[in-house]
Formats: sequence, C-alpha cells, structure tokens
Amino acid sequence: MSSQDPRDRYDLGTRQKSFLGLTKESALKGLFGGNAFVSIVVLGLITFFLFKEGVGFFGQYREDLSVYRKSGTLQSEQLSERGLEFKEVKAILRKDEDFFYDFEDLAFPLREHILEANEIVATARDSYNEMLDLQTHRQNLLKAGRDNEAQSLEIPEVDLEMMFGLVKGKESEFLEINRRLESDIPKLLEKAPEYENPELNAKMVQFKELVGMFLSDIPGYEFQVTSWNRDESVSLGDAFTSFVFGREWVTNSSIQDWYGIVPLFSGSLLVAVIAMCFAIPFGVGAAVYVNQVANNVERNLIKPYIEFISAIPSVVIGFFGIAVFGTLLRNVSGWDALAWVDFFPLSERLTGFTAGCLIALMAIPTIFTLAEDALNNVPIAFKEASMAMGSTKLQTIVRIIIPTALSGIISAVLLGFGRVIGETMVVLLCAGNRIEIPQLSKGVGVFFEPVHTMTGIIAQELGEVVNGSLHYRALFVVGLTLFLISLLINYFAQKIVLKFQISRG
Repeated sequence: MSSQDPRDRYDLGTRQKSFLGLTKESALKGLFGGNAFVSIVVLGLITFFLFKEGVGFFGQYREDLSVYRKSGTLQSEQLSERGLEFKEVKAILRKDEDFFYDFEDLAFPLREHILEANEIVATARDSYNEMLDLQTHRQNLLKAGRDNEAQSLEIPEVDLEMMFGLVKGKESEFLEINRRLESDIPKLLEKAPEYENPELNAKMVQFKELVGMFLSDIPGYEFQVTSWNRDESVSLGDAFTSFVFGREWVTNSSIQDWYGIVPLFSGSLLVAVIAMCFAIPFGVGAAVYVNQVANNVERNLIKPYIEFISAIPSVVIGFFGIAVFGTLLRNVSGWDALAWVDFFPLSERLTGFTAGCLIALMAIPTIFTLAEDALNNVPIAFKEASMAMGSTKLQTIVRIIIPTALSGIISAVLLGFGRVIGETMVVLLCAGNRIEIPQLSKGVGVFFEPVHTMTGIIAQELGEVVNGSLHYRALFVVGLTLFLISLLINYFAQKIVLKFQISRG
C-alpha cells in the first residue's frame, strides 16, 4: 500500500484551489478589488450625470436672461417694492386708518402702472418662448420625415421690439406718477398722527424715515427704467455670476424666474455651523471618554447606544423635530424667565436651529466612531511612557493621546461635516424652507430663523419640474455645487492631515 507525501497532497490541493480561483488570497483580492472598481464606476457615473444635466444650464439661463432684457421688463420686482403696503402698521394704529388709506391711494396709480407693464412684457416673453418651442417642434417633424405636419404647423411671429415699444411709450406716465408722489407725500406727512405712547411714536418716526428713503430712491429707479437697453448682450459669464452670486431663488414667477444659489448656500452653511457646534464637542468628547476614561461596563453601555443612533431613519428624526423638538423650543422661548432675550418668544417652531440640532444628533455617531478608531491606533507605548514620566492621566490624554490621534480626529470631523451638509430629509422637514439669506444683523437670533438648503430645494422641487427645462437644469447645478463642495472638503482634509503629519515629523 503506497503512501503519499503530505507535501504532495498540500501542493495538489493548492493547485486545485488555484485552478478554481478559490484561494483565500484571490478571494479577498477579488472582493476588495471588485468593491473598489464598483465604487469608481459609480462615482464616475454620478460625475458624468451631474455634468451632463447641469452643463447646459448656463447657456440656457443666458438665453432666458437675454429674452428678459429684450422684452423690456421694467425691473418690476424692484418697483413693486414701492407699493407702500402698511398692513402691519394699520393693525397697530386702527384709529388712524384714514391716514394710511390715503397713502395707499397715492400708491394705487404706481401699482396699476407696474401691473400693466408686467402684463405686456410677460405676454411678450411667454409668446416668444412659445414661438421658439414651435420652431423646435417643426424641425423635429422635418427630421422625422413628417413634412406635411411640419408645413401645416402655424408659428406666430412675435416682435419683441414692438412689445418693448409699448412699454417704453409709458415712461412719461411713469415719471408723471413719481412727480405726483414726490409732491403729495410730504403734504400728507404733515397730517401724520402723533402719539403719547413712546413706542407708537417711535414707530411713526421710523415710518417717516422710511418714506424719506423711498423718496430719495425714486431718481435711481427712474434712471434704471429710462436707461434700460434691450440690445445689451448677456454673456455666459453673466449667467454664471447671476447663479453664483444671485441673492434670489424665484421659480414659477409670472414675471421672471431667478436662480441665485446664495440664499440656499447660506442656509446650508448656517444649519451646518449649528450642527457642528454640537456634534464636534459631543462626538469627540464621547470618543475620548469611552476610549481613555470609561471602564468596561460604561464602554459596553455607551458605545452601542451612540452607534445605534445612526440606525434611526432620518424621516423619523425629522418627524420628531416637527412634533416634539420644534414645539418644545417655541414653548420654552415663551417662558417669563427668558423674556430678557431679544428674539424670544419664537414665532416659528421650524428653524435652522431646530434642523441643526437634529442633524448634529445624526452626525455624532459618525464622528464618535471614527475618532474612537483614531484613538485606538495610538501606540500604547506612548501612554505608558507618559505615565512613567509622572504625567497624570488627564495630562497624558490632552498632551499625548489627542495630539497623536489629531489627524484621524480631523478626518472624523470633516466626514461628519460631509454628513451634515448632505442631509436632506431633516432639513426639508424641520428648517422652515424659507428661501432667504440669513440676516446676520440679528446676531444670535439669526439661528432661530427659517432657512432653506441646497439639498432641501433639490428634494422639494426636482419631482415637479419638466425634464430638460431651465428649472430642471438649475437643480442639477445645485447638486453639482454640492458635489464640488464635497471634493473641496476632502482635498483640504488631506492637506490639513499632511501638514500636521509633517509638522509632527
């Protein structure tokens, strides 16, 4: 009975497994290599899709702005601000309604003039865009060989110059209205009521100051109207700067849509700052405590509970913010003990602060887990050497452990920031969704104002827009902006970590 060398049997088994591709090394290599390949492909597809849908926005926006200029819209969104509506003031000063009604009557001709001009230019713009759509449709019919249908398609000609002339011809009426306002408003102010109540009297003084500002601004608005040049070209750079530095995001407007990302970006930044102010100290502090201070019982209790937070669906946290947290904040702000705070009580329960606190809760597990891993990677010899030199436990943690793991902690914080800036559901439900640039003049009170974010606007509006429209592409450019922000965060994270490692070396 012949016996076989064990090494021969091992070599045979190895060759058989290698032939079948089942060795542990090749399996692990295939697993991780395949995951890396899939990640690269997915990232490439995302990048391509964002650029594909977003790259046409600026050219299309340029055409839209060109039509806007040629149609002769009289800067109506600025002029409409001069309607002199005093609803809030009248609610306080009911006994003086006649005085404020007289002001409204003075403004009536101006409002009527603006509405009529807007109707003309909006009709011109819509008719012109419809003509362009019909021309495109005719070209598609010709390409499809449907010549008869293409020839029978009636395309009305729209003369923008003629429509602009109709508006231009009303300039004298506009100037005459302004002259009457400049003459009649000071006379009416002489009849302004006076109040014994200091607060009401201060409001009246402020009202007169605002009226004076309105009168002083009239020449500037007149110059904008009379110097409007419909033949001035709109470059691609104008479309780009209008988007990047634009202070308004207005869609489905009867006059003109505006796509400015500043209010959305500032809202996202405000919510992110609030969230990180809570997430960084709690996340990093919990990681240091669990890794360096807590005993086994505390560690086994705290760590799973913090990590369990990441398993809670964001829509559940958003619902908690609407039903519980936001209402609680508003009720607490009404306490007599907090009456000394200028911006209390809160009129809104859904604000940037509400959304920021809840997003911080979602970011803490990310920062905690990664920071705790970084602390685990600090060699135990560093701690032992520090303790042997007579350092206390606190001195060792602050001067040895944390600085050594700082690069990993910074990475954890930046990844947590990426988690915050990319959150959608919570901000959509809890931030208030007011498209407005936060007013920093309010101080700390700005944190308690409703805001809208870049992720929230995409989730809110993308499902309702027409595929390929200007609005559709604008939302993809917002998504592309988020994508670039993420790349910049990762780039600067690597720079910071590299610089820290060099300085430590």
